[in-house]
Amino acid sequence: MLGSIIGDIIGSRFEGHNSRIKTTDFELFDKGSKFTDDTVMTIAVADWLMRDPKHQHATLVKIMQTYGRMYPSAGFSHATKAWLNSDEPQPYGSFTNGAAMRVSPIGWAFDNLEETLEVAKCSAEVSHDSEQGITAAQAISAAIFMARHHTSKAEIKTYIEQNFHYDLDRSIEDIRLKYSFDCSCEGSVPEAIIAFLDGEDYETTVRLAVSLGGDSDTQACIAGGIAEAYYGQIPREITAKAIHKLPSHFRKVITDFAMATEYQLPKCIY
Repeated sequence: MLGSIIGDIIGSRFEGHNSRIKTTDFELFDKGSKFTDDTVMTIAVADWLMRDPKHQHATLVKIMQTYGRMYPSAGFSHATKAWLNSDEPQPYGSFTNGAAMRVSPIGWAFDNLEETLEVAKCSAEVSHDSEQGITAAQAISAAIFMARHHTSKAEIKTYIEQNFHYDLDRSIEDIRLKYSFDCSCEGSVPEAIIAFLDGEDYETTVRLAVSLGGDSDTQACIAGGIAEAYYGQIPREITAKAIHKLPSHFRKVITDFAMATEYQLPKCIY
């Protein structure tokens, strides 16, 4: 879960300047690094999983609206802002990557893949109820579930290709040449998965995701979430810098989530 949040923070300062980033050679943090709506909604999903064992839509909507209204300037789209502030929020058929960016806690919360996929679908369809939105949420939750259970990259790749029909037979180096900003599920989520497949560790995975010059914070969030589950750790110095950028109540949700699930909490969060 922190893998997603840290990826979001690292990618955040490149948002809006994406075409300038076509390299893995950059400072991971600077004074402009901050959490975005990706982190806010990831925390909301984690809180929902702990509060509502029945995983009801209504509870998730309420929690997401509560967190979203606390951080209205976190980078939400106009459509999401309207949904967060609605008295009667309804799914709006979004096919963007919002459901994939917030799903990482679900990959850690369950003992079997079937339940993981079911709850991932539920988490998407409160807003991103398009086929693309649901598919993306399920694909990322499945990748995280498999990664934390020590599944090989080759097996994860095959499962995602066969079940979600993403084209993963590409490399970041090849994609980067002509890639530009794309926040659709089909145009950004497979590329984030490929960043994980091409990465050698957590840090290189996030660097590869940002180097695409696309939806940097979200793609680093997605790739980072899978990488954390696969490699089992994030460098301490990276975690420590990111943690200090989070409000105390976010850190509490992360700590409580680790106590309630199999998520391994880095010691430097305390």
